[in-house]
Amino acid sequence: MYRGNLNDLLAFLAVAQERSFTKAAAKLGVSQSALSHTIRGLEEQLGLRLLTRTTRSVAPTEAGERLLHAIGPRFEEIEAEVAALSELREKPAGTIRITATDYAIETILWPKLTKFLRRYPEVQVELITDYGLTDIVTERFDAGVRIGEQVAKDMIAVRIGPDIRIAVVGSPGYFASRSEPQTPQELVDHNCINLRLPTRGGLYAWEFEKDGRELRVHVEGQLVFNGTFEMLKAAVAGFGLAYVPEDVAQPHLAAGRLKRVLGNWCPPYSGYHLYYPSRRQQPPAFTLLVNALRYREAQSEC
Repeated sequence: MYRGNLNDLLAFLAVAQERSFTKAAAKLGVSQSALSHTIRGLEEQLGLRLLTRTTRSVAPTEAGERLLHAIGPRFEEIEAEVAALSELREKPAGTIRITATDYAIETILWPKLTKFLRRYPEVQVELITDYGLTDIVTERFDAGVRIGEQVAKDMIAVRIGPDIRIAVVGSPGYFASRSEPQTPQELVDHNCINLRLPTRGGLYAWEFEKDGRELRVHVEGQLVFNGTFEMLKAAVAGFGLAYVPEDVAQPHLAAGRLKRVLGNWCPPYSGYHLYYPSRRQQPPAFTLLVNALRYREAQSEC
């Protein structure tokens, strides 16, 4: 029977899951040398080599893989049950990690979080801006935010925002020397501001639909960003056409700083959803947050 320190097993889990002593040490808040010493001690106690180390990578051995799959789920169950005990406290507590785009954070999450965080000061929320289709289970996020049609079928999805409509916009100065595109195909003759998608390794293709016909156009231009608001600023400054959510462009449209084109090719589509894995029991703080973010069409969003 193994009678060692359970912290040794937790150290092994961190290294095996992260595939890196550097990342595991940062996650555990210890030095790499101390972590390496702990793993060597565990291997000596068990009489087995658990990890294969090279100058570039770390990977579990056959014995390590067996141990990882055996104890990993059990430690997750223990963590979930301990977290559930927080419901016995007077106030919910804990850390909730969410990945979302900058637009979703700015327009959907933040207005509601300001009230939620003041009401529950012992709850910590970590927001990570990301345009990639992040695997929230692998990256250990509690939840993610995506357009409804992008949420995987095996996830629980809760609608947190209204339908979204995209606007293709450019400044009056930009159109002073260029004709307005009448169809999406004409965008190839324009200077367009692109969005880089990290996980897809390329530029986002602008999507259009009219009378049941769908088009995806790969545009070109001088500028590429990985965030919505940078693209909008560049369009206002006259550097080209931007493909952005209608609501963020609306103040500039109303003020005459931007002009919209191809409006009849941009119908509304499913809004943002908070999604997370199905679990038997969610921590009370997470359940409260889900309810606070839930979209209620008849009520004010703020």
